[in-house]
Amino acid sequence: MTSLSLYRSSRSEVPLSPLLRLLILTQLAFNVGFFAVLPFLAEHLGSAVGMAGWLVGFVLGLRTFSQQGLFVVGGALADRYGVRPVVLTGCALRIAGFGWLGYADEAWAVIGAVLLIGFAAALFSPAVESEVARQAVVREEAGAGSRTRVLALFTVAGQAGAFVGPLLGALLLSVDFRAVCLAGAGVFVLVLAGNARLLPQHIPGRERIQVRGGIRPLLRNRRFLALCCGYGAYLLAYNQLYLALPAEVERAAGSQAPLAWLFALSSLLVVTAQLPVTRWVGERLSPRRSTAAGLGMIAAGFLVVAAALPAGRTGTAGLLPAAGFVVLLTLGQMLVAPAARAWVPDLAEEGRLGLYTGALSSVSGLIVLIGSAAAGTLLDTGLPAAVPWLVLAAVPAAAIAVLPRGR
Repeated sequence: MTSLSLYRSSRSEVPLSPLLRLLILTQLAFNVGFFAVLPFLAEHLGSAVGMAGWLVGFVLGLRTFSQQGLFVVGGALADRYGVRPVVLTGCALRIAGFGWLGYADEAWAVIGAVLLIGFAAALFSPAVESEVARQAVVREEAGAGSRTRVLALFTVAGQAGAFVGPLLGALLLSVDFRAVCLAGAGVFVLVLAGNARLLPQHIPGRERIQVRGGIRPLLRNRRFLALCCGYGAYLLAYNQLYLALPAEVERAAGSQAPLAWLFALSSLLVVTAQLPVTRWVGERLSPRRSTAAGLGMIAAGFLVVAAALPAGRTGTAGLLPAAGFVVLLTLGQMLVAPAARAWVPDLAEEGRLGLYTGALSSVSGLIVLIGSAAAGTLLDTGLPAAVPWLVLAAVPAAAIAVLPRGR
């Protein structure tokens, strides 16, 4: 059976297994706890702790590095020791990290807490993501439904958590930042307790493996590395929500106040439209075509802003291209993210899905780190305003040609 026919194999979805429901709800809770704290961290570090702006940026960069950069470590550990111990250890470290951050009032303590918080995610996230992907493939091969639909539901759960978390954090911030951190830790206490009770010691069909050859076979897997490049281009484009978009909103509106509405628009689109879009696409497109279509849509979003900038409109009319960019970027995300994650099991070595799932994030994160520095430089060079957006549009467009072909 071909990859595409597997995706079309069943129009009638059967209910998710208890394990998949647990893992998807775990992802929801992960993001509720994390995003209850993260949006308010920079302001706390600057005002309450008294850090200089460069140090705040450095601390936030450390968090990203300790998380995304070490995903490959968490994935390899999940392959070696199983999902349960890695998830439970990650949750325990996240609880300790949030608790420490709530009481940290010196730079060294903040840095230690942030590193612990990031490393915790580097443990539990690839373990959960790889097992969701594996279970989705098993479910698809049994004719129970498309793997992309399961992974789309996983994405929706994450977005819902990212939407609810800041609301919880904002509510508790009226007390103080410590209350926010302790609430985040409390969410992970519940996650830890739930997984300790419900996550099986041994998941049928998942064999723990001895690590042989390290990551050398992965580095020789050109098709997987090509997928990482395509996925990295998507993540680099998505990162422009926090880099290029604020600059455009500032130009058009004179302030960044409309950003909150644009971010809410993006989250609302994912929560309401991800599953219908995935169902429609899964019946018609292979993972490669879905990924390519998503990258093309993202490139079109950058072109919308580039085409409108020479007119120099401001106010509500000036914000319409930015809104168009957010819509097209989010629709592209709906196509790329589930398809790319569903593609990884077809490219991974037997028994190394955790390693490959983690490596997808780590390699892509490195691409984003380098690309974001270049994008920031491009935005500050004084070139005509449309030029950076045209260059950014070329990145996802070029990534389409890099995507692996065939099975």
